[in-house]
Amino acid sequence: MAKMKVDFEVCKGCALCTTACPKKIVAISHEKLNSKGYYTAECIDDDACIGCAMCAMMCPDCAITITLSGGDE
Repeated sequence: MAKMKVDFEVCKGCALCTTACPKKIVAISHEKLNSKGYYTAECIDDDACIGCAMCAMMCPDCAITITLSGGDE
């Protein structure tokens, strides 16, 4: 199983990752702001993530990493 991880302090909430996700499981969280004042991206269904890394490739700030079931990034 793959897991998407967002660096909370690096993400600017540009939402490019939300449009790149083929499963449509990436969304901008409106619960908490980071220290720069941005709402950040999050995966809303970790079990549905296929580990394609489209979100990470689209991120202009390299704030997203994908970890596969073996723990590799």
